[in-house]
Order: sequence, then C-alpha cells, then structure tokens
Amino acid sequence: MDFDSIKIQISNLEDKLKQIENALDIKGKKEEIKNLEKQTLESNFWENSENSSKVLLKLKNLKSIVENIEKLYLSISDASGYIEIAEELNDSESFKEAEKLCKILEAKLEKLEISTLLSEHYDENNAILTIHPGAGGTESQDWALMLYRMYTRWANKEGYEVEVLDMQDGEEAGIKSVSFLVKGVNAYGYLKGENGVHRLVRISPFDSNSRRHTSFAGVEVLPEISDDINIEIRPEDIEMDVFRASGAGGQHVNKTSSAVRIRHLPSGVVVSCQTERSQVQNRENCMKMLKAKLYKLEEEKHKTKINDIKGDSVDNAWGNQIRSYVFCPYTLVKDHRTNYEKGNVQAVMDGKIDEFIYEYLKYSKSNGKM
Repeated sequence: MDFDSIKIQISNLEDKLKQIENALDIKGKKEEIKNLEKQTLESNFWENSENSSKVLLKLKNLKSIVENIEKLYLSISDASGYIEIAEELNDSESFKEAEKLCKILEAKLEKLEISTLLSEHYDENNAILTIHPGAGGTESQDWALMLYRMYTRWANKEGYEVEVLDMQDGEEAGIKSVSFLVKGVNAYGYLKGENGVHRLVRISPFDSNSRRHTSFAGVEVLPEISDDINIEIRPEDIEMDVFRASGAGGQHVNKTSSAVRIRHLPSGVVVSCQTERSQVQNRENCMKMLKAKLYKLEEEKHKTKINDIKGDSVDNAWGNQIRSYVFCPYTLVKDHRTNYEKGNVQAVMDGKIDEFIYEYLKYSKSNGKM
C-alpha cells in the first residue's frame, strides 16, 4: 500500500477544490444567498408571484452550488480519514475505500471545473434547440431524429427537463424538423457548442442495396431569453396563422386549430408550435422562440456579443460539419473543432456526449471564443 502516493493525491484534490471554490466565488454566492433570504422575509415578497418565483429559483440554484462544494470537502475529509485508519491499522480495506473515493472525487472535480468555464451572461439559461435535416430525404430526416434522441437522453441523464415546442414528422421515417426546450441551470452553457452541422456516415437501412450514405443535419442552439430583456415585437410586425396539428398528440390536438405559426415580417423569421392543446400556449411558446431568434439577430447585427451567442449560419452540407458520426466502415465520433474523438459511437448516440461538451468548452476558453 503506497500511503505517500495517495496522501499526495488527496492533497492535490483539496488544492484543486480550493481553486474551483475561488473561481466560482463561493464567498460571494453565500452573501447573495443571505440577501435573497432577507428578501423572502419581507412582508410584500409574495405579492409579486413572478418575482418571488425568480428569487426562489435563484436561491435554490445558489444553495445547490454551495452545498455541492461543502459535500466535496467532506468527501476529501473522509478519504483522509480512511488513509489514517489504513496506515494506523495496516488495513487494506480502508486503503481501497480511500482509493475508490479519490477516483470518484477526481471525476466530480473535473465536471465541477468545467462549470467554471460557464461564465457568460446566458450560460445559466435554458436552451432552445432546433434540428433540421439536410438534403437527402428520408435518410437525413432519420438522422435528425437520431440527434434529437441523443440530446434528450443526455438531458435526462443530467437531470434536465425537455419540453417539445414543435415537431414535424417525416413521411416515411424521422422528422422534418423539431424545436425543443431544455430546462435547467447552465443548459445553454453546456449545449451552445452543439450549434452547427452534424454529419452521419452509415449503411442506410432505407437502401435496398445496403450502400453507405452520408447525411447531414443542422442543430441551432439559442438561449431562452428572460422577460427582463427588452425585445420589442410590435403587433403589426407579426403575422399569425393557426392550423390543425399534425402527427401524434391525441384526438383533441388533431381536430382543433390549436397549432400556431408566426412570421416576423421585418426579419422574415418564422417559428411554429403545435405540441400544446391550447392555441394560447402554442402562441406563448412561439413568441418565446421568436424572441430568442430576434435577440440572436440583433447581437449578430451589432457584433457586441460572443460568437457562441450569434452562432454560425452554414449549409447542412459537406465541408461545414462540426462533428462526424461514423458507423461504417469503422466506428468513430470526431469533433472537427477540438479533434476530440471517441470510438464508441453507440454510447454517444445514447447521450454520452459530456466529453465532447467539455472539450469544446476548454477549446473555446483557450481560443478566446467565450
């Protein structure tokens, strides 16, 4: 049993946690928690339900961050305790527990360290994702559906809530488009690097000759813009159509004109939503997406924000892809920006994209793109 080695490892973990604690400004967050708690005790706090909900949500998120740091310090203390017992009693089981705990701590600290890269204004917001298939008909539409499943599985694994805003099914398989909201702290921060063209190479299940096909799908990622951001949308600048929802959704959805499509006349931006039974709810979701898209356009126009907010407008075609997913003749997923790659393509399609997300965040930080 190499006691000195594991003692050094524990010491390094503690030093790393202190650095992360400073980077996250935990002292400042504790002060902010105190101030927010004082607000909740004010006599008129509950009079404004919208404001009180925002305060309570922020309070919950801040407490979660602080408590997570405190739990990690306790785990490091536990690891030190195991080593003391192991050294004093020459107990191999205690030594193994310390080793096991150190491995767990390393993984947790790595993930926490990545969160320190999420420092931009919109990183903590919910994310709105829209996926469009490229040219290729059924094959690319199926690829768009595969990407949608990949992101929903990742979101579920991370504890995020997914709300479908609009989905149009393909004629034979897959989807013509999908827009969905990923709800949770830092959802946009983690997903913003997914913005771009994704390329698939595989033996097509829709080809009777079993030939290899290359397909493309575009992923757009926007932060959900909160109501305190002033985006003026004049009633005379929008054109709204209502229609019957298509696809799955129940008899009520399909028999009433509950689906909504809104066109913003000055910009030409079009958004639609058909997943809710209520026309009012679908309109609210449309306005939410429109607001995010218009804000993105405004940021592009004035070039006052980071490239991650404005995104890149590129064709869903060869040469523009940010990532390739190869199923045949070998299995490989490769990000063409960071050069990070992974051979287990099925694991990636099952939502294990954390490494790609982390590598992009580190790449963006080192290249001044954040």
